[in-house]
Amino acid sequence: MLNHLKQAVAGAQILFVAFGALVLVPLLTGLNPAMALLGAGIGTLLFQLCTGRKVPIFLGSSFAFIAPIIYATQTWGLPSTMFGLFAAGFMYFVFAALVRWRGMDAVNKLLPPVVIGPVIMIIGLSVATVASSMAMGRAGGEQVIPYTDALLLAAVSLATTVMVSIFARGMFRLVPILAGVIVGYVVAAFMGLVDFGKIANAPWFAVPHFVTPEVNWAAALFMLPVAIAPAIEHIGGVMAISGVTGKDYTKTPGLHRTLAGDGLGVCVAGLIGGPPVTTYAEVTGAVMITRNFNPVVMTWAAVFAICMAFFGKFNALLQSIPMPVMGGIMVLLFGTIASIGLKTLIEAKTDLMAPKNLVIVSVVLTAGIGALELKLGSFTLVGVGLCSILAIVLNWILPQGKNHDGIAEGQDV
Repeated sequence: MLNHLKQAVAGAQILFVAFGALVLVPLLTGLNPAMALLGAGIGTLLFQLCTGRKVPIFLGSSFAFIAPIIYATQTWGLPSTMFGLFAAGFMYFVFAALVRWRGMDAVNKLLPPVVIGPVIMIIGLSVATVASSMAMGRAGGEQVIPYTDALLLAAVSLATTVMVSIFARGMFRLVPILAGVIVGYVVAAFMGLVDFGKIANAPWFAVPHFVTPEVNWAAALFMLPVAIAPAIEHIGGVMAISGVTGKDYTKTPGLHRTLAGDGLGVCVAGLIGGPPVTTYAEVTGAVMITRNFNPVVMTWAAVFAICMAFFGKFNALLQSIPMPVMGGIMVLLFGTIASIGLKTLIEAKTDLMAPKNLVIVSVVLTAGIGALELKLGSFTLVGVGLCSILAIVLNWILPQGKNHDGIAEGQDV
């Protein structure tokens, strides 16, 4: 009994670590935070079912889909977007089959660092303007919150997040987002920018509002390539947790099973109206600190997430967080995501003076930051999805140069 209690407490701790990032995605995209909690809980349980509950991983909301969800919702509406997210899960099944058939060498050949690095950078940079607008209190081109108040709130949230990231120790260092939200929310309350009426009127128990997907193949084709980046992120996450526990999960239960489990979680999230799920580095960090490698801990975290999805007042509390509070945190978070892409290139010692590599990175960054759109009838590609395909195609068709003829180091351009 005591052991079960310890595991339950450890599970609550894991959810606490993942919570900030988990609910931030729906708040940024206009989705229901309760559905994010429900999707994360169900997704994690399905992942454990596929992997025989052998891997200590908790799945939370994926940041890679923030910009695509916003674009798809504005273009096709929420039900069609959910169908697109459901379809995105099948990309994980494709990778699972590829790994099962040809092994990791095939994936590494298809998606080398020069492809993955700039695409990850675009995940963060493509939504940089959203972060800045939220920090300034603007939505839809209108000043929703007074500019001075908004900047002050954003600065407080950003400063708190930075200080916790740099100066905190132990488990507290893993919750900078949550710390930024809490401090920013308290300051906003004192400034009179929080509407407590909706929280007071919300019921204690409330069944989350489910969104029924509407079949839309244009939305599905738009979302499919977006899933390439988080699928690769998943592989990195599994390797990271393997390094922490000392067990090679790429062999047992196998990378094909973990990918399939994650893909199943993405599909279910799309069916119920929540954001897609992915592995969390914060959870890996928590496992490394606590040294509790028992996957049962993640089961408890999933159960707690599902229970919280039905807590009406808590959901209303999340939706009452003022926009600049999230904007301040996003300024750091989206930049961090871009930095991870840059780190991918640096760690792989990618030679950017090689013409092929230079072309891939340059085209992807310009197309992504410039919001280049490819429209063929009802089919549309933009952002992360377009950049993923561009990077893969360019890497495939461009020859690997033997010398650095082309743009020379120090050359004026």
